[in-house]
Amino acid sequence: MTELAQGTNGSALTVLWQEGDWLAIHKPAGWLVHRTGLDAGETRFVVQTLRDQLGQHVFPVHRLDKGTSGVLLMGLSPEAARAMAQQFAQRLVHKRYLAMVRGWPGASLSVDHPLRPDDTPPETPPQDALTHVRRLATWQLDVPVDRYPHTRVALVEAQPETGRRHQIRRHLKHIAHPIIGDATHGKGAHNRWWAQHLGLQRLWLHATELRLQHPADGRELLLRSDPRDAALNPDWCALLAQPWVWERDARTAA
Repeated sequence: MTELAQGTNGSALTVLWQEGDWLAIHKPAGWLVHRTGLDAGETRFVVQTLRDQLGQHVFPVHRLDKGTSGVLLMGLSPEAARAMAQQFAQRLVHKRYLAMVRGWPGASLSVDHPLRPDDTPPETPPQDALTHVRRLATWQLDVPVDRYPHTRVALVEAQPETGRRHQIRRHLKHIAHPIIGDATHGKGAHNRWWAQHLGLQRLWLHATELRLQHPADGRELLLRSDPRDAALNPDWCALLAQPWVWERDARTAA
């Protein structure tokens, strides 16, 4: 296994790793991967910024939601992107995410809940979707929010085996532990309270790690955007410094 070093290049986007026709970058929260008419007012786009930064075209291997930060893979040609994308399609990529959710879920659970693709007719058959969830830490404040006498949140590790759109967000909502800051699938009162308490409004979901094989020679790659890296992830770094009660052996998983 090759553990790949992180680094910054002083430009708008940080390149975590580059080799041959492939690279991994750190995607900041609030950036779209590419232009879309659904968010016409946005000005920050990964594909266009990285193209200008590198001086050549780039092609996304997969997607991250606008609000999600973390590891994003790109190819320098359509063929290179497709070579890596095949591993995602064949479910050969091991993905780890970190999220802050409302309430305290069970210590470990698997959410096996089919999802109908977004923006499709109600009669569209749902697709299989499976996410493994592990609780890492809990935090309670004795402040009433909404109808609850206290506010409770947890840090969880989410490992999706399938790659449905908004899968982690929808699965965590399904088990009644939506992600803090999720305006679509979460709770407005809790989102607003935590945004004020933390001084930051964002979706608290981070793509921490991708583990896959190098398309050229089969080497195992481990690509990470460390949430404790203050240069890359100052918001997560500050969040993790709060008085969490950690599960046994869970602190190093974040």
